[in-house]
Formats: sequence, structure tokens, C-alpha cells
Amino acid sequence: MAASSRPEFNGSPKDLMRQLPDDATIWQNLKAAIASSSGFQRWQLEQQGDDTLNDLTLELRVQRYLRETLETLAY
Repeated sequence: MAASSRPEFNGSPKDLMRQLPDDATIWQNLKAAIASSSGFQRWQLEQQGDDTLNDLTLELRVQRYLRETLETLAY
């Protein structure tokens, strides 16, 4: 039987939670990954006529992209 590639964790759930990054760090990394994705880049190009998009921070643009993408998927 092959050895597992996952490391063993013998601590308590609280110990595990202390090792995880906080929500803000996770969001920053996720936002950066989304912003560099081809889907987001294409979406921004499609929005070029929308002057309000230019005034939004990257955070708000990513949020809008996610909302519109989820609305499309839900439809």
C-alpha cells in the first residue's frame, strides 16, 4: 500500500484552525487569482464601454464579476 502524500495531523481542531490563514488573507489570494484569470480579463474587455467600471477598485470589480458570473450560472 502506498504511503499517503498528505502530512499527518495529530493536534486538536483548534490547533488546525490556528494554522489556517485568516479570511482576509484567503480573500486577497483569491481576488488576485481571479483578477489574473482569462475569464476576468475577458469580462473587463467586454465592459470597456461602462465608465463606472473604471472608477471601481479591483475589489469591487472582482465582486461585480463574481456576482454577474453567478447570476449567469443560476439562470
